[in-house]
This record gives sequence, C-alpha cells and structure tokens, in this order.
Amino acid sequence: MANISAQEVKALREMTGAGMMDCKKALTEAEGDTDKAIQILREKGLATQAKKAGRVAAEGLALAVVNETNTVGAVVEVNIETDFAAKNPAFKEFVENVAKTVIEQNPADLDALNSAVIYGGTVTVAEALQELFLSIRENMKVRRFARLEGDAVVPYIHQGGQAGALVSATTTAGAHPAVLEALKDCDFQVAAMHPEYLNREDVPQSRVDEEKEVILKQMEEDPKLASKPEQAKIKIAEGKLGKIYSEICLMEQAFVKENKQSVKQYVDSKAKEAGAPITVTGFVCFELGEGIEKKADDFAAEVASMIG
Repeated sequence: MANISAQEVKALREMTGAGMMDCKKALTEAEGDTDKAIQILREKGLATQAKKAGRVAAEGLALAVVNETNTVGAVVEVNIETDFAAKNPAFKEFVENVAKTVIEQNPADLDALNSAVIYGGTVTVAEALQELFLSIRENMKVRRFARLEGDAVVPYIHQGGQAGALVSATTTAGAHPAVLEALKDCDFQVAAMHPEYLNREDVPQSRVDEEKEVILKQMEEDPKLASKPEQAKIKIAEGKLGKIYSEICLMEQAFVKENKQSVKQYVDSKAKEAGAPITVTGFVCFELGEGIEKKADDFAAEVASMIG
C-alpha cells in the first residue's frame, strides 16, 4: 500500500476541488498515482465540484431548531445555488441535521462543525455535504450557526426558511405556555425590527459616545437648541439618546403587536400569566443570503453562448 502524504492529498484537492478525505481515499485506491486518482474522482462525480464551487450559493435555508425540552436551540444558514434545489427534501433534512448537530455537540466554530459527526449519521458534516452534492449537483456551503441555552428557548422560521430566529430566557416557569408565547413573539420582533442589542447596558460605550457626539452636533447647528441653557441641552440629549435605545435595543423597542407598550412590558405581562419572572437572555436572527453578493446571470446570453 502506498504511503500517501498530506502534500499529495492537498495537491489533488487543488486540482479537482474534491474533499480532503475523498482525495485521500482516491490516492490510496490508486496507490499514489495522481492521474488514476483523478479518474477515480471523476468516475464518482467528485471532481466536478471544482467547477460548481465557482457559482454563487445565495439561496438555501435559514433554520432554527430546539431540543425536546426547549432548553437548547440552534439557528443555521446553509446556502445552495437555486431556490428550487433548496426545496429538495434531502437538502432540508441535511440542514435540520446540521442544526441538531450544533445543539448536540456545541462546536466552537465552522471548522469544528464541519469536522463533527452529523446528527443521526456516521460521517462528518463535511462528508455528508459532499455526499449530498453527488445527488443534487449544486454548490452548497454551511455558512454560519449560533447556539443558545436557557430555561426556555424558542425558535421561529420565517417563510419556510427565508429567516431563522431564536430567543432564550431564564425563568423558573420553564416551558409554561405563557413563556413560550412570549419568546415566540420576541422571535417575531427580532425578525421584523432587527434589534442590535438586548438591553441598553449591552450597547458599547463607543457606540453611546458616537451617538452623543452626533446629537450634540445637531443641537449646535439648530439655532433654537443652541441658545438653550446647558442643563436643558443635557435633558434634550438624554431624551434623544433614549429614542435611539428604543430603536436598537430589543427590550426597549415598541412591541410590534401592540406599539403602546415596549417588548419588556409585554414580556413582564406574560410573566404574570406564567407566575414567575421571565428574563430574556439572548437572541439571534439569520436572514438567508444576507451580505452575499448575488450574481446577476443573463440567461439568454448564456444559452446563446452555448449554441453559438
């Protein structure tokens, strides 16, 4: 049996675009013969992914999942090239299993997640993705994930996977219906209003100083405000800063279902129903394809180039 070096595996991967483990297996089977290994990969359909990898994968699913006790949850985004392929049952199952892997194994980062044995399987997440590619034939990528723990964790999936949200809380009421309802509504809030922070205490001092500087400059340029006493300016500035907190902090935002109360006031009202305090401790929301530059393809031109 040929002794396959890491350099040989790396070189084959660069030539074919196939996964590291697939390259190693092919080289082992080919007894170190690179050309034969490439042929083996081509026969298995693995070498073709190199071309596919150049395509932008901006579709897919943003999925939020929790465990049976609603105490641990994960939200993941897995991208694929087309929305048609994103509806493939095998792809949906893969994304769900990736989320469950995050819940079960708590990986430190994407590398750790890709190296982890996928939930319900015997291969790693990366290997499962490679196997899925062989049937779907589209570039796919596990883009990001987040994991939350708490006495109660509730997920929300918007429009079948266009966004996934997760909210966690501490409470002695556990998975009381009022608690679950409160956190579900917080999910809606997060998905709709995109808060940046949980509470005003979480806003970095640098952000606070920046906002104050903008407010003071605006006051200096406003003749009506510039002439006011210093104490009055301070109160006005505090009021304006409070308005900013109500825009960027989840618990201070106006509740989307009843904007006469804040999210915190709404959660407190549900806590009375549950018979125990509810303290929201974390939230996360992934919007599908957020920040990915989608390539604008000219389909007519592509067809013309193929038959020209």
